[in-house]
Amino acid sequence: GNLIYAEGEQAWTTGVYPRLAFPTPTWEDVKTLCDMTDLKIILKGILTSEDTKKAVEVGVDGVVVSSHGARQLDHVGGPIEALPECVEAADGKIAVLVDGGFRRGTDVLKALALGADAVGVARPYLWGLTLYGQQGVYRVIELLKTELALDMGMAGVASVGDIDRKLVRVRDYELWGPGAFR
Repeated sequence: GNLIYAEGEQAWTTGVYPRLAFPTPTWEDVKTLCDMTDLKIILKGILTSEDTKKAVEVGVDGVVVSSHGARQLDHVGGPIEALPECVEAADGKIAVLVDGGFRRGTDVLKALALGADAVGVARPYLWGLTLYGQQGVYRVIELLKTELALDMGMAGVASVGDIDRKLVRVRDYELWGPGAFR
């Protein structure tokens, strides 16, 4: 079948994602990397305040709040949901970027309002590239810039520096905790 058997702590892992058979980097590995280079280290795949605090502690320059979310794991929330707690945990000590599911100017505005220093957008660029090549990518960039400017204007915000948390209402997900649907 699809199982790869090993000895010791890692008794088995599925063959579906063979990369899982390789050791996962530890926080000590990340700290070692930070200590051995002057390059900026930005850690991607952060989804909790605890991991953000640990990233600050080991010396990274930034984190990307990012996940496979519902695309790969239907029980993992999206980066936009984890963003506020990660921004709070970073406490201005490191950059907090976010990616995953951002398609329009309003998406970018919301992420910036929730405290992101930058927002990663990928799929729209791929659509532009696929349909119109390099010019399609340029067009997508212009569309996103225009959408963001229009959305900021409708929100009464003159510059990106003026975007703040008051522009979004965050739903209280604690209401959806255990027993919420009994």
